[in-house]
Amino acid sequence: MGTAELAVIGGSGLYQIEGLNDIEQVRVDTPFGDPSDVITIGTLEGKRIAFLPRHGMGHRISPSDIPVRANIYALKSLGVERIIAVNSCGSFKEEVKPGHLLIPDQIIDRTKGRPGTFFEGGIVAHVPLAEPFCGDLSEILYKSARDLGATVHKGGTFIVMEGPQFSTKAESFLHKSWGASVIGMTVSPEARLAREAEMCYGSIACVTDYDCWHDTHEAVTIEMVLATMAKNIDHAKQIIKLAAGRLTAGRACECASALKHSIVTRPDSIPPQKKKDLDILIGKYIK
Repeated sequence: MGTAELAVIGGSGLYQIEGLNDIEQVRVDTPFGDPSDVITIGTLEGKRIAFLPRHGMGHRISPSDIPVRANIYALKSLGVERIIAVNSCGSFKEEVKPGHLLIPDQIIDRTKGRPGTFFEGGIVAHVPLAEPFCGDLSEILYKSARDLGATVHKGGTFIVMEGPQFSTKAESFLHKSWGASVIGMTVSPEARLAREAEMCYGSIACVTDYDCWHDTHEAVTIEMVLATMAKNIDHAKQIIKLAAGRLTAGRACECASALKHSIVTRPDSIPPQKKKDLDILIGKYIK
């Protein structure tokens, strides 16, 4: 089975990456079930990259049903250290317009009951998540977008809603009052699980609409989302290619050692099967 150092998780409208060479497709079995789809590995800008369509090819998996633990675990098992996520979203700020990009730095999680941790069933870990996106990776994504001439905003809070329905007006006005920048359905628990897996995670948030708070713009529809998303996808692909070439070996961020002091369960109290299942996450700390 092949390996990769960088992964791209594609959202609505992004189901493949042009320019990949030496392509292979791999199926990965995980203790958390099957990933969303077959993972494609190829070479881009001299780096081996794994691509995974979040919703599956053909967009058949609803946001609430995405097997996020299986996705992150599978990418970890392939050697991935960094994840670039592409996420469609609605904007709460007049200046963050449909067609713009935003590189978020914070999350407010409004999802309901999605499995959000690898650490359960006999093992407990509390990873720090004050900065849920990797600052180093996010900076590379921002500079790459800016250098390519995209209209991109640096930083902002990403509200993650359950979906699959869009917001009510009351919800939209509430979230806007919190000072959030954008809203979508898929950043969490991806970012949380990536941190538990000691992987860097950054998002290219592609703004498709103004949610439903804006009094001079029509309420969001799926046609609106897909039409604007199609325009954003070309930018996202270019950013990914440029960012991949700028990533250097080794990581100085805290993501790489997030579990070092986070596992609180005594090693002799962890069930043997759980140790085996989570070995790719905890093996360097617990034998």
